[in-house]
Amino acid sequence: MYGTLDPKSWDLFNKAASGKAVPHGPPETVFLAHGTELLSVFHLPFMSRGFAARPFEPSRWMYILWPLALPLLLLARFFGRVFVADKHRLGTMKIETWVTPAWAIDFFFKSQWGRINGVIDKAITDADKAGVKVFGLGALNKNEALNGGGALFVKNHPDLSVRVVHGNTLTAAAILKTIPAVVRKAFVLGATSKLGRGISLYLAKRGVTVVMLTQSKERYEGIRADCPAEFRANLVHSTDIADGKGVSCWVVGRFLTREEQMTAPKGTTFHQFVVPPLDELRADCVYTKLPAFTLPETAAGFKSCEMTMQRRDVHACHAGALVHALEKWQHHEVGAIDDNRIDACWDAALKHGFKMVC
Repeated sequence: MYGTLDPKSWDLFNKAASGKAVPHGPPETVFLAHGTELLSVFHLPFMSRGFAARPFEPSRWMYILWPLALPLLLLARFFGRVFVADKHRLGTMKIETWVTPAWAIDFFFKSQWGRINGVIDKAITDADKAGVKVFGLGALNKNEALNGGGALFVKNHPDLSVRVVHGNTLTAAAILKTIPAVVRKAFVLGATSKLGRGISLYLAKRGVTVVMLTQSKERYEGIRADCPAEFRANLVHSTDIADGKGVSCWVVGRFLTREEQMTAPKGTTFHQFVVPPLDELRADCVYTKLPAFTLPETAAGFKSCEMTMQRRDVHACHAGALVHALEKWQHHEVGAIDDNRIDACWDAALKHGFKMVC
């Protein structure tokens, strides 16, 4: 270097690389995401920093890269493991976003469930050994059919120190807050799902007649049995979409065809928790956004967008994991939603400065 290199540079480099200069501690909270469509792989910060810094919306030119994405999917299926996509902070709390090596389509093949659960299980145990306090499960990583909303991992590892959190309690709270207090009747589709069950029980206890659309009489009866006796009459079983014709409050947790949407009366509000969100086919109806929150002002270091949202906006389940960590709650939030905790979760989110994306 012709005498221009400071002799202390290598010593400083070695200290920094080993973590001695600035100690490398584990994050307090981890949120586990996964790929959506194939091109979402290029939305990772280390793939394209500029693209990741904007809401995910593939440009036409990106479809040229589609043939490159397919081999990446195959590599992930056979050799992939959970990896760190981003690091950020909320006040003094270190947060990391990890990613399951799977795209949304993988979760619809039962042949992939063992592999997916295996990599999630290893990620949770690795986080536990590292000293992570809260491990949040995002999107399909907590699918009920896949692992019972995370309950499988808690059952397999009863001595976990890390708290496993699906975050759906705050998601349910966010959906319920979009339903006006004057509503006396609601039509719930996807009624026996984790969110559908929690929302239905919450509304029934507040005197709302809840028409639960499900083809499974057994699952309906199971939810009805979980409802206090004095409110059970508020839960009404339905097997026909036509039963929603006279109801202007639809809570939607599954895809609706054009014909099904047209069944709703004029002025209906579709309160959504279906992914992807509904196509807005009715100009005479209102469609709510998927539940999401803007992070408190103390959030820093968010270099990328969480899929289609703006930076510093996160899905409600992600916010739920962060609230869990901030409150230092010691319970696992897995399996069925405890509808008795919905209000407490909402109040905690507001207390810490989370604001719902409207």
